[in-house]
Amino acid sequence: MDDLASFLRTRRSRVDPAAVGIPADSRRRVEGLRREEVAHLSGVSVDYYVRLEQGRARQPSEQVLDALARVLGLDETERGHLDRLARQRRRRAKAPVGRVRPELLRVLGLVADAPALIMNHRLDVLAGNRLAVLLFGRPMPGLNIARHIFLEEAERGLYADWEACTLDVVGHLRLAAGKYPEDPQLALLIGELSLGSERFRRLWARADVRARTHGRKAYRHPLVGLLELHQENFALPDASGTELLVFSAAPGTPAEDGLRLLAGLGTDSGDTHPTVNAQIRE
Repeated sequence: MDDLASFLRTRRSRVDPAAVGIPADSRRRVEGLRREEVAHLSGVSVDYYVRLEQGRARQPSEQVLDALARVLGLDETERGHLDRLARQRRRRAKAPVGRVRPELLRVLGLVADAPALIMNHRLDVLAGNRLAVLLFGRPMPGLNIARHIFLEEAERGLYADWEACTLDVVGHLRLAAGKYPEDPQLALLIGELSLGSERFRRLWARADVRARTHGRKAYRHPLVGLLELHQENFALPDASGTELLVFSAAPGTPAEDGLRLLAGLGTDSGDTHPTVNAQIRE
């Protein structure tokens, strides 16, 4: 699903030669840096770097990875991803089982004034509270955020910042692919998204990685209008790759009023969804 060679190729293609002291050349036909330039700036032989990009070199040392990260201008998230890709052959992380403890479900149900859900590394929603069900307009079992954003055209309008959301989703899945390269369900999901969405194919080819832990999230709900919320991600310590997400509204904002209205609409309509919807995956 992901490999060191393709990551290195995409990263060097985005480096501006002038930024690393290489004069501009009108005859230059390579986007970004050439292989030999990366090798020279990193202090490794051209032959060794070529073998890295061809997937033929064995485990590179920390010193080599640090040098490559410096030359390629990798941020902290990308540097961690580079390290995982370089160690894949020696250490394979096992994809976590998507079981949600009953105690976590009780905690989720206690979040009454904000949509909250539990999601795994594949962006499968394993459980959601009542407001999350009302926000997405559907039960949580079977909901995958990546499919929802890329493949369900009728649902696209829910995401006020749809293009930004697609960048976050692809960046997240790239990280997951690097961490769990032997997860067959993740491989199937990526294949499904690649077949069904031209935008996903283009973004996936860029090999960008993103680790979103918090930030603005805007939804355009068909009943209550625009909801500008704050997303906070909490990694669950006993379930690797699984997070609790809470979408809160700042006090005194239209979004806070909108969430109250949304909760009331659910009550008025005789909403029968349970407080917590759980999905168990093996």
